[in-house]
Amino acid sequence: MDTYTHGHAEPVLQSHRWRTVENSAAYLMPHLRPGLDLLDVGCGPGTITVDLAARVAPGRVLGLDLSADPLDEARTNAQRAGVAATFAVGDVYALDLPDDSFDVVHAHQVLQHLTDPVAALREMARVCRPGGVIAVRDVDYAATTWFPLDAGLDRWLDLYEQVARRNGAEPDAGRRLLSWAHAAGLRDVTATAGTYCYASAEERQWWGRSWAGRATSSAFAEQAVGYGLATPDELTEVAAAWLRWAEADDGWLGMLHGELLIRR
Repeated sequence: MDTYTHGHAEPVLQSHRWRTVENSAAYLMPHLRPGLDLLDVGCGPGTITVDLAARVAPGRVLGLDLSADPLDEARTNAQRAGVAATFAVGDVYALDLPDDSFDVVHAHQVLQHLTDPVAALREMARVCRPGGVIAVRDVDYAATTWFPLDAGLDRWLDLYEQVARRNGAEPDAGRRLLSWAHAAGLRDVTATAGTYCYASAEERQWWGRSWAGRATSSAFAEQAVGYGLATPDELTEVAAAWLRWAEADDGWLGMLHGELLIRR
């Protein structure tokens, strides 16, 4: 069983709720049209799923997550938006779906958390119809950069990569997506890159406080201590570094993401 490094604590869901098609799946937008059937793997609280559903209606939309924890919120989001998306627990390695079930199979920030992303891509391809598209996007943590420099944030990045790799995952997934697709036997691939950038006072407060919370009150924090990689006091120092960055008038942070469009 794979271990989700972040877990579903409130500071994690806080960041997930911000995600939309425009800020997290813009590379897929030109390939969406009404009537397409779409599968969203690793849907979390469903903000991207609901946005996708509005763009492909009246197509069928299914959001899957390994955990049931965020799915009630996803269903509420779909109901509020008035879209016909359904949500269920599912395993990306063994999707309980027939071959050729969907026109679009989407996964945002999923492959980085898997011990076998190549097997997951093969399974996603199995349920994608001929002529359809598989869309995956993952961050590359090592390419994250920020200002002002802070030893506490250096410690955060080093610690996050250690925890993720202890879980058998790959935090620098963005640069590896193309190689994983090729290893899965998928060759009709377009590789691009996207970014998140947090620079306004509002963005810094939102992102900095989210990670300050994660540093002390999330599965990541529990794993860091449990694996003997950090002490609670060290995690408190990491949280303080995020709050310092959030308060910096000239604070800036950029995150690079790899993106793939795979045609079947």
